[in-house]
Amino acid sequence: MYLADVVSSMLSIVFVIFAIATLGYLLGSIQVKGISLGSAGVLIVALAYGVLLSYVPSFEMFGKEIVLLGENTKSLFSFVSNIGTALFVTAVGLIAGPKFFRTFNKKSISYLCLGVIIIAIGVIAALIIVKLTGTDVNLMIGILTGALTSTPGLAAAKEVAVTEAAANAATAGYGIAYLFGVLGVVLFVQIMPKILKVNVAEENAKFTQIKVDVKDSNKKYFQIEDMGFFPFFLAIALGVVIGSIKIPGINFSLGTSGGTLVAGLIIGHFGHIGPIDCKITKQTLNIMRELGLILFLIGAGVPGGMNFVENVKVAYFVYGVILTTVPMVVGFVVAKYVFKLSIFNNLGSITGGMTSTPALGTLISVTGTDDVAGAYAATYPLALVSIVIAARVMVMLF
Repeated sequence: MYLADVVSSMLSIVFVIFAIATLGYLLGSIQVKGISLGSAGVLIVALAYGVLLSYVPSFEMFGKEIVLLGENTKSLFSFVSNIGTALFVTAVGLIAGPKFFRTFNKKSISYLCLGVIIIAIGVIAALIIVKLTGTDVNLMIGILTGALTSTPGLAAAKEVAVTEAAANAATAGYGIAYLFGVLGVVLFVQIMPKILKVNVAEENAKFTQIKVDVKDSNKKYFQIEDMGFFPFFLAIALGVVIGSIKIPGINFSLGTSGGTLVAGLIIGHFGHIGPIDCKITKQTLNIMRELGLILFLIGAGVPGGMNFVENVKVAYFVYGVILTTVPMVVGFVVAKYVFKLSIFNNLGSITGGMTSTPALGTLISVTGTDDVAGAYAATYPLALVSIVIAARVMVMLF
């Protein structure tokens, strides 16, 4: 009986989160010809645990039932995902903020255009598949939002779904396509520099030469604490408020991810609020970014795995691969040959246009510089708005 109690406590959500992270890092560290899953290894383990839960929701040990899948399991992991999103995206905003507005120029319009182009290509491809195969449009919208790893897009589709069955179909499609949606972009940002034979060290040196004058550098501001937790948590709180504001008529809001990104950019740009210092050490930002990424992957991966086996079909998975690959490749070609973006800015904009949080983390590791977050931050907001509007329009059209 004592052993059963120990096992039961070990399988609490706290243990599960850190066990998944541990195994995920081990898996992600394995390299094949210089390519690794990195932090996306955590997603694989999280999905695997979700699949396990769908098969073994509970088991008996020494006459005591050990419950793995409780009534609140999905909501708990959803909460973990939301916390992870807030931490990661806020860190990205704060990292990009000091340069984002000061370097905004005509070329920055390229990022905004890419955000729309990538989503538009995905929508067109999805509509073609619907016409050719007769796939349920709600399921296809779910596949599209999963392929683009856009939870807000899924939420928008579910909100305007006519029936509960339609909402469930969208959720199932999202879960089927989400895995390759993450892994596809993660692998793409590692493979493309190798295919193009990019000298990453040289590109990094050129990329980080851009210097930005920081205003008010001689002024002294009051520092509430040394690590920068105060401005970080302030940015999250402010971001949640911004994300909850809905635009009348289309009932659109930025959500937690969009709101915290905007708040992070603003606070990162100004660096202070009145006399209060809001600068944050790079070490703190890196820690928060990585922690947020891992919590996001675990929180999204476990529920995704729980629905994966029940709903997956080979054809649906193939559709997801198409809806991840085609927009990503077209976006890369347009960025390279039309907008003439450097390889780092190109890939940064691709991660933003695909709304891929994990891929940005991988890209930062590949390039060795946080500055690629600027292209992500410039492309992400309009891509987010575009996929949310597109999901609503597709539901209304069909």
